[in-house]
Amino acid sequence: MEIEMKIRGLMVDPSTNMPIVLLRDPESDAILPIWVGLYEANAIAMEVEKATATRPLTHDLLKNLVQGLNAQVQRIVVTELKDDTFYAVIWMVQNGEMVAVDARPSDALALALRSDCPIYVAEEVLLAAKVLPNPADSQASAQDIRNWLENLGDEDLGRYKM
Repeated sequence: MEIEMKIRGLMVDPSTNMPIVLLRDPESDAILPIWVGLYEANAIAMEVEKATATRPLTHDLLKNLVQGLNAQVQRIVVTELKDDTFYAVIWMVQNGEMVAVDARPSDALALALRSDCPIYVAEEVLLAAKVLPNPADSQASAQDIRNWLENLGDEDLGRYKM
């Protein structure tokens, strides 16, 4: 089963100074942190803020390439968490056929934002990963999330590979 998630925001891991994308399940308000690279975090942040570059960035090029091949990104799915590494698949339709493309979650998320398509996470990934449930008021503040991250053990912080 796959759970639709939304990008809640970006943070910095206080232990490693690496960016973290926070995915939120609107139904349960659970938050899944995915550590990403600096370039990918910048690409995600630019799209969230609707900022534009003077020239196409890599993820813009990827979107243009998909469109140029008469395909459409339908959804992305974070499919697996294996050996502390997240895996994702980009699902596209081309000429009426579904096409699956293996991708890093950070690249898939950046493309999903540019393609305005849904983001899903496999239920097994949510069960295996360190997931933050929002407080009872269902609105975790940035400070709540920062406190949660700071209280993770060394074995958790920065362990997920891009």
